[in-house]
Amino acid sequence: MTDYKLILASNSPRRRELLAGLDLDFEVRVLPGIDEGYPAELQGGDIPLYIAKEKAQAYVAQLQPDELLITADTIVWLNGQVLEKPADEADAFRMLRQLSGNTHQVFTGVCLTTRERQVAFSCCTDVTFSRLTDDEITHYVRRYRPFDKAGSYGVQEWIGYVGVESINGSFYNVMGLPVQRLYTALKQNFSIK
Repeated sequence: MTDYKLILASNSPRRRELLAGLDLDFEVRVLPGIDEGYPAELQGGDIPLYIAKEKAQAYVAQLQPDELLITADTIVWLNGQVLEKPADEADAFRMLRQLSGNTHQVFTGVCLTTRERQVAFSCCTDVTFSRLTDDEITHYVRRYRPFDKAGSYGVQEWIGYVGVESINGSFYNVMGLPVQRLYTALKQNFSIK
């Protein structure tokens, strides 16, 4: 389907699963210790877009002429603040309590990089949570341990079943990779058929 060998630069099992759903062959390649910091003045979708581009820069020197690198980063954005991965149970509980009864945005930045060019975009999805009880939040945090997830939740897990009232935009973006937008970008820019 493509002249390029696709490389996914991600440790995320969800991103691997979502990319596999496109029926494209790919290899996972992860470099340790990549800085995921960003300038403090960045807002919303500019944050994960910046990080996805920075991740790509760490790999460029290693890319072969026939390789196409996919990097991505996802954030949860609530009331002008980033809710990153929680440090511990208390932090996860705090974040989910903030999300409870509110609408937030999930932004994913995606960067497609070859040795000759780079195409990048961000995707936004609005997610509305119902009001969650403290017992529901505690159950989710203790059972599902969402410490590797931005905003302390996985929409595909129990909390998504019981807590998500509505989603406006890509469901898969909330999982960490807007696969429809990715596929379209690959088709339009890199002749993926």
